[in-house]
Amino acid sequence: MITQAVVTGGRVIWRAGAEAWKQANASSQYAKAQAKNNPGAANTFASHGLTLEEACKILNVKPPQQGKANMDEVMERFKRLFDVNDPKKGGSFYLQSKILRARERIENEVRAAEQKAEREAELKEGWKPKVFKDR
Repeated sequence: MITQAVVTGGRVIWRAGAEAWKQANASSQYAKAQAKNNPGAANTFASHGLTLEEACKILNVKPPQQGKANMDEVMERFKRLFDVNDPKKGGSFYLQSKILRARERIENEVRAAEQKAEREAELKEGWKPKVFKDR
């Protein structure tokens, strides 16, 4: 009976490990494909491990439209979910870190869109250096 329990437990652990390896491999393949399709966003995706869609689902907010998002709503939801999942209050550190990464992902997306808009505006206006006259 003990041998049977050990064998059954070993099978369960083996299958779980194999499934985890498959998921990690699929995630790696997906990240590589995303890096080829959008080289500028590859670093952002790799550092957070979340797509923008996943981040919005985690915080239950709408995706940024044309690089603009309601950051007050994002921060409000972030703070509430972060506090609810505090490990000291019986929450999950894993969920808390996912919530943090989701907020960072949305912030990075909005920041990148703002920088792009600023560059485009500067290109439209042209470069106008400040010239100081000597007295």
